[in-house]
Amino acid sequence: MVLNRKALESKLLQQLLAHPELDLEILSDEELLASIRATLQQKPTRELWIFAYGSLIWNPLFDYLERRVVTIEGWQRQFCLLAPVGRGTIANPGLVLGLEPGNDCCQGIAYRLPVDHNLEAELLLLWRREMVVGSYIPTWITGKDSNDSIEVLAFTVNPQHSVYVKDLSTEKVVESLATATGMLGSSAEYLSHTVRGLLTEGIEDCQLIELDRLVRKRQQELTIVFD
Repeated sequence: MVLNRKALESKLLQQLLAHPELDLEILSDEELLASIRATLQQKPTRELWIFAYGSLIWNPLFDYLERRVVTIEGWQRQFCLLAPVGRGTIANPGLVLGLEPGNDCCQGIAYRLPVDHNLEAELLLLWRREMVVGSYIPTWITGKDSNDSIEVLAFTVNPQHSVYVKDLSTEKVVESLATATGMLGSSAEYLSHTVRGLLTEGIEDCQLIELDRLVRKRQQELTIVFD
């Protein structure tokens, strides 16, 4: 199954995440729109930039006018959110990236969206993807590109959410990424797509590159065992 605009328009993620064993609160479109409006009321500038640090880099699914490499200080991407449906299963949940406060910096892609009459409808698709269970918090952050400072909207982790997992060991992250597969593909694919997407933009995230190497190594080990 591919995550595309049609899937978001049909509320595919809501349907997948509404599994009774997950016991997740699925936000309605009315609740998502309220979140969008509250977020836009806090918008510090007339422009609207969305900061991508994971799958939005290689699969944004929204219309945009411009994209830039942007660095934000005091934040770091981590595999800290369980994915019991999209990139894993209830029995073997995968992991996806979240943006956490930290002493490091995070490089990603900022997309400038057209601020017009279609904005709310476009953001609703994005909110259905990122905010449908409330595991992220939309946060305005000052970022820097090669020349300027810009205010970007990033989806940071909600540390109070049930799918948030803190301080996982490298071994546990590698095992999860190497073995978990869900309706949208494997966690290993999610990692490799993110690494390749970053490298295409000239961004070398050494931590993710090393993690990708370890995951591939673990998959090879598992293949040998099962052969």
